[in-house]
Amino acid sequence: MQIIFVKPLPYKILVAIPTYNCENQIIRVLEQFNFKTQKLVDTVIVIDNKSSDRTLEKAIYFGSKKFKFCNFLVLRNKKNFGLGGSHKVAFNYSIKKTFDYIAIFHGDDQASFKDFLSTIKALKYESHDCILGSRFLDGSKLRGYSILRTFGNILYNNIFSFVTKYPINDLGSGLNLYKVKALKSEYFKKFPDDLTFNYVMILAQNFLKQKIKFIPISWREDDQISNVNLFRQALKVLVILFNFITNKYIFLQSDMRSCKVRKYNSEVFYEKLL
Repeated sequence: MQIIFVKPLPYKILVAIPTYNCENQIIRVLEQFNFKTQKLVDTVIVIDNKSSDRTLEKAIYFGSKKFKFCNFLVLRNKKNFGLGGSHKVAFNYSIKKTFDYIAIFHGDDQASFKDFLSTIKALKYESHDCILGSRFLDGSKLRGYSILRTFGNILYNNIFSFVTKYPINDLGSGLNLYKVKALKSEYFKKFPDDLTFNYVMILAQNFLKQKIKFIPISWREDDQISNVNLFRQALKVLVILFNFITNKYIFLQSDMRSCKVRKYNSEVFYEKLL
């Protein structure tokens, strides 16, 4: 039997991969975790949001063969909670299992986890409450992203920066790292369960004076299917910003969910522990 010695990790890091109908991308996402990357984290979990395709089955089949140097689990939400709801499942899991940090890495294969490797290796996250990936910083790489969407994102980044008086370089990419200690109050539990979750998170982090750092990442659109209606999303974001400006405290304490969920429960479909 071959014995592999693994250097103890200074922090317990969880990587959570929210997925919804990503059967064509999930294998490529998991393929990014070679043995060196696996050694940098403690656990990788795929959180399937009640996909109607074979995302769950493919994650289990490929992950069971791929992961040998860190823990690997596949969870399925009890119902479709939305992207924001899947974030809550991930955050609650990181708190319950006493992780030090949690990385959210979307399962649609638009981002590249290697963009965070140098940050993790050099412990550059220690002095921050979150490290947020940005598609629009110097050094970022965009492929297949329309000029209209790029312009719209940069415009809203500037508007949010003006309102918060803090440079915001991306309102919501698919690659972010959070300090679990900063999440323990569960200030996010009544935030929207839809795609606007990250917008409210950034406003709340600014209000709570959390230490935020943006770093450049790579981003591409190939065979991914976007669930975003640009015009409707733009209106939602403006309403969020208006309500925040009107009364920050009341807004962040309010229940912004269209459907009140008592518990964001998920079920473990596969578990491989070291």
